[in-house]
Amino acid sequence: MLKFVFFGLILLAVVLEVAGDVLFKKWALENRSTLFIAGLAIYFIGTIFWAISLKYEFLSRAITVFTVLNLVLVTLAGVLIFNEELTLANKAGIVLGVLSIILVEL
Repeated sequence: MLKFVFFGLILLAVVLEVAGDVLFKKWALENRSTLFIAGLAIYFIGTIFWAISLKYEFLSRAITVFTVLNLVLVTLAGVLIFNEELTLANKAGIVLGVLSIILVEL
């Protein structure tokens, strides 16, 4: 049960961080301060969920899961929202990152 709580908190933190990243990228492109402020607010809320998740898992495991999920979702956002291209090395890195989560959680 605690693993589900942990993964729920981590997933929520990652989704919020990715939303903040998307807003920051839009701010960088459009230079609208409201996007920057909204990005900071969403990042802050995501950080709260990240901090709470540490009650349920070791830091070394939690940071691995958080970082790799963040990498995968930010990459998907870049491709789907900003039409960024992925190289073969990028794709291999994502696969290896997902594999790292699996290995850490065994």
